[in-house]
Amino acid sequence: MDTPHDRRRLSLADYEYADLIDDQDKVRMLIDPTSSYARAAAAAMGRAMDDVIIAAAVGAASTGETGSGSASLDATANSVGSASSNDGLTLAKLREAKRKMDLNDVDPSIPRYIAVGPKQIEDLLGDTTVTSSDFNTVKALVQGELDTFMGFRFIMSNRLSVDANDIRKCFAWAEDGLTLGIGKDISARIDERADKGYATQVYYCMSIGSVRMEEDKVVQIFCDETPD
Repeated sequence: MDTPHDRRRLSLADYEYADLIDDQDKVRMLIDPTSSYARAAAAAMGRAMDDVIIAAAVGAASTGETGSGSASLDATANSVGSASSNDGLTLAKLREAKRKMDLNDVDPSIPRYIAVGPKQIEDLLGDTTVTSSDFNTVKALVQGELDTFMGFRFIMSNRLSVDANDIRKCFAWAEDGLTLGIGKDISARIDERADKGYATQVYYCMSIGSVRMEEDKVVQIFCDETPD
């Protein structure tokens, strides 16, 4: 046996967040806002991490020993719907995404996820093909009582891109189909800056990159969000 080996390359990018809190601001607000600023910084880092993963999931992946090659998602084998799609997220699209992964021999024991926007959950609730049991499951999904449906764990995000034709690019993936490389994990410092009038600085930083490991384990789903 000659087991095939493919190499993927990811590039690390540095992210920094810094904000100053003046003592005068603390007096005017009557409370110390430092913790609120820290939460805002952590959320900003999280959004940046989401953007890196989303871009890697549906973009071109660097391949080969030197990373000079490129691999893209196949418009037929790795996509459900199209950029001119005229419908939202339906059960039929979910079934097709599952079928494509199964046909690619994606290990069913590996957790599968799907990233969607708020409109896609609304689409599922309005799908006339939904049976009563399916409707109850989707309703529970909306209410936060569960997060898994049809084998996919749902992750709702507003970071997924929407093109000029109101088509949102959602995607489903197996856990080992995407890799997030962390060169430097998120770190935080809250220090007094003598050079800035002794204001308090909230500082966060990280160094991350992401790449799609296998095209067979990622399925892009085009969903129409044209207003009714």
